Amino acid sequence: MPQTAIDLAHLARQTGGDHELERELLALFAQQCVRHLRTIHAGSDARTRMDAAHTLKGAAQAIGAWTVAEAADAMERQLATSDIGRTEHAMDALTLAAAEARAAISRFDCAA
Repeated sequence: MPQTAIDLAHLARQTGGDHELERELLALFAQQCVRHLRTIHAGSDARTRMDAAHTLKGAAQAIGAWTVAEAADAMERQLATSDIGRTEHAMDALTLAAAEARAAISRFDCAA
């Protein structure tokens, strides 16, 4: 079964099936993606970047954006090791996962 960018069944469980709340949470998550990705990409120090990755991971887990959560976790771990080559790969994976999640959120909002 193909994995979608947002686990809508998980989201429905988190919101008790409240579609308006789902839309609000998804919109908030889309905004958080932009803000945290910016910090992860251009943060002033490794700790700030790790904190942003950790926060993004938690937000993704809350709404069922599992690919984003996994990519943010990998990013957080890579930042801890300071391996620049792997950090760049992890950043690319996180950016792609976040873009896919944001696209899914856009489609969800249009379908509502």
